Amino acid sequence: MFTLFRLLKPYRLPLIAVIVLMLLQSLAQLYLPTLLSDIVDTGVVKGDVPFILKYGLYMLCVALGATVCVVIASYLLARSATGFGRDLRSKMFTHVESFSLGEFDKLSTSSLITRTTNDIAQVQQVIVMMRMFIGAPTMLIGGVIMAIYKDAQLSIVLISIIPILAFAIFAIMRKGIPLFKSLQVKIDKINLVLRENLTGIRVIRAFNRTGHEQAKFEKANLDYTQTAIKVNVIMSTMMPLMMLVFNLGVVVILWYGGIRIDHNQIEIGDLMAFIQYAMQIMFSMFMMTMIFVMIPRASASSVRINEVFATTSSISVNAGATNSSFGSSAGKGAVEFRHVTFSYPGAEQAAIRDISFRAEPGQVTAIIGGTGAGKSTLINLLLRFYDTTEGSIEVGGVPLNKLDLAQLREHIGYVPQKALLFSGTVADNIRFGKQDATEDEIRHAAQIAQASDFIGEMKDGYQSVLAQGGTNLSGGQKQRLSIARALARKPDIFVFDDSFSALDFKTDAKLRAALKAEIQEATMIIVAQRVSTIMDADQIIVLDEGSIMGIGTHQELLKTCSVYQEIVASQLSEEEIA
Repeated sequence: MFTLFRLLKPYRLPLIAVIVLMLLQSLAQLYLPTLLSDIVDTGVVKGDVPFILKYGLYMLCVALGATVCVVIASYLLARSATGFGRDLRSKMFTHVESFSLGEFDKLSTSSLITRTTNDIAQVQQVIVMMRMFIGAPTMLIGGVIMAIYKDAQLSIVLISIIPILAFAIFAIMRKGIPLFKSLQVKIDKINLVLRENLTGIRVIRAFNRTGHEQAKFEKANLDYTQTAIKVNVIMSTMMPLMMLVFNLGVVVILWYGGIRIDHNQIEIGDLMAFIQYAMQIMFSMFMMTMIFVMIPRASASSVRINEVFATTSSISVNAGATNSSFGSSAGKGAVEFRHVTFSYPGAEQAAIRDISFRAEPGQVTAIIGGTGAGKSTLINLLLRFYDTTEGSIEVGGVPLNKLDLAQLREHIGYVPQKALLFSGTVADNIRFGKQDATEDEIRHAAQIAQASDFIGEMKDGYQSVLAQGGTNLSGGQKQRLSIARALARKPDIFVFDDSFSALDFKTDAKLRAALKAEIQEATMIIVAQRVSTIMDADQIIVLDEGSIMGIGTHQELLKTCSVYQEIVASQLSEEEIA
């Protein structure tokens, strides 16, 4: 809760004002029955019309003042709650962006979405209802004091009712709190199923699994619904129970009060005031019930929010990280792996073991191997999505943990294995790599990436709007736009993670030729499955089951590396090999 309270600090003055206003409103509410008692006992009994009008005007002014206090307090709370929610969402989003991929795997994307939306909304709602937290206890305590002041003997009825109601509320909430926690977890499950279904709709339809996914969603939805019904059933017993106890109490008050009036021990106005105080006490108990309903759910949500803030990135950030340009101008983009070993969290064995190689500027370094050999893992480590388990990686002669993360990634143009585009125009997506890229730079990058032809055929050219994820483009078109995005950045290091797989051989060859002429001074690292893509590389690194089996040119590996020979033989004919 420390993080949440700290974020409330900018709103302390409005919240203090709310406390003062609600105390004034409560005092006004407590004073009204006394005025009513005076009007009945003095004005009505004696027929004193001026007295009735005078005290009636007092009542009107007090009631109006209480209303003004409530309106202002509600406005201040609404402003504070929405501002707090905005700040908390912003802080959580910023914190989550610092996570490594390991933290995303641990918390899950769907859960993070729920925590950033639904959980924060639960906490925000508690702040909106804060005036109940101030008004209810004040009215309860004040009502009891005023009832005792009016008639100590009659107030015994009220004092006996309060513990009964408090015990009932405690018993009900004891059963409800675990269910509130369970509700938030089950919302996570619904979001997970829904997210998978919407993002994978093409695959689901292609395999005719719509019915299966519907059943999966219905199961998660029904599970949440049943838990919600249990919560509502438990909480719905609270109000009828309170009304039953209160109404029985009112009957006793009227019966006993009538006896006391008959014996001239209390006046009619005092009995009316006493009933008003009883109603105020009852209303306060009802408000406190609402508080007890909301607090457990908000408490469960606050725990989940704090879990996110308590989670720190597994990527260590060196306090002395430099923001200056790394390395000398001659070896600025050089990449070197020194005996790197890495294991994914929870994995039984290392994904890569004792990897050592150097990629020089102006050269093309290719990485090839079978599925699961560790190719993409090398790229994830270079981009510092994960930290190495053993060994080190240097860029420009500087270890990665000595470099500022943002500054490191500014020097890398990354094209992921799965082309990812964002909603917006074609130009916006290419400019994503360099926000200040000019129109000429965008067109030049698209031309090198062999994307200018299909962009020109689109209705609005570079201003054509793409659907979310680029679903209105083919796989090859998305890959070429991803490559153009990296080219527009003009980095020192280019990383292509199997980024030519959706291209035909002709486009692949033209693209590689254009790249070689364009980025002569940059370091180029290509992860590929196709031998034809990397045959002309300056050095090829062959991976198998997380280990390097050979390093060299295409011709050298054909003579010395059996694993490479098998890969080549499976893809190329004897004439192509020769």
